[in-house]
Amino acid sequence: MRDLHRAQDAQAFPGDPAREELDPELLELPEPPRRERTWTLALLIFTALASLAMVFSLARDAAYAFAQPEPFDAGELLTLRPGDVGQNRFTTARGMLGASGAIRYERPFESDSYRLAPVAGRSDLWVEIRVPSGQESARFVPPSTFTGRLVRFDATGPRHRGLHARINEGGASAPESSWLLVDGETPGRARWSLALMALFMGFAVWNVVTFVRLTRRVR
Repeated sequence: MRDLHRAQDAQAFPGDPAREELDPELLELPEPPRRERTWTLALLIFTALASLAMVFSLARDAAYAFAQPEPFDAGELLTLRPGDVGQNRFTTARGMLGASGAIRYERPFESDSYRLAPVAGRSDLWVEIRVPSGQESARFVPPSTFTGRLVRFDATGPRHRGLHARINEGGASAPESSWLLVDGETPGRARWSLALMALFMGFAVWNVVTFVRLTRRVR
C-alpha cells in the first residue's frame, strides 16, 4: 500500500528533484546567450541615462514655459543690468544693435534665418533676431525694440547651445557671463520643451522597468 502511495506521489510531482532525475535532453540544450543579454542590459542603461540627460538639459526651457505671460519692461539695452531683471525672464527692451561680431545662421527644417548681434556699446549682452525668409540681405535693418527671453549663455537650452563659442570663434569677444535676449520667444512658444521632457522621461522609465524585469530572478 505504501509503495502505491509513493508511485502516486511521483506522478503527482513530476518536477520534484527528489523524485526524478534530470532530463538528459535538457542537459544537452545550449547555455543562454549571456553576451547578447549583457549588451542588451548595457544598452538599456545607456538609453535611460541619455534620456535623463536630455530631461535635465530641457529643464530651463520647460521652466520658461511657465514664466509670466506679460513681459517685464527693462528699458534701454545700453544701461540694462540683466542680473537685476532675473534669469530666464520674459523681457522687453529697446536699443540699437552693433554690426561688429554679428553672426548669421540657420536651423534645420526652418526657412527663416537668424542673426545674433551685440548691443551697441556692449560685449556682454547679445540679441538674437529671426529674419523671415526672403528678407535676408545687406539692406536688412534690425528692429530697435525686442521682446523675448532673457537668459545667460551658459543657461540656454539645446537650441542655443554652442552660440557663445561661435561668437569667440568669429573674432568677437564675449565674456563668460554674457547674456542673451531671444527676440520673439514667448513663454507659450517654449511649451514644446514640456512635450519633449515627457517623451524622454517616458523613455527613461521604460528602459529602467525593462532592465529590472530582465535582471529579476524568476521564482
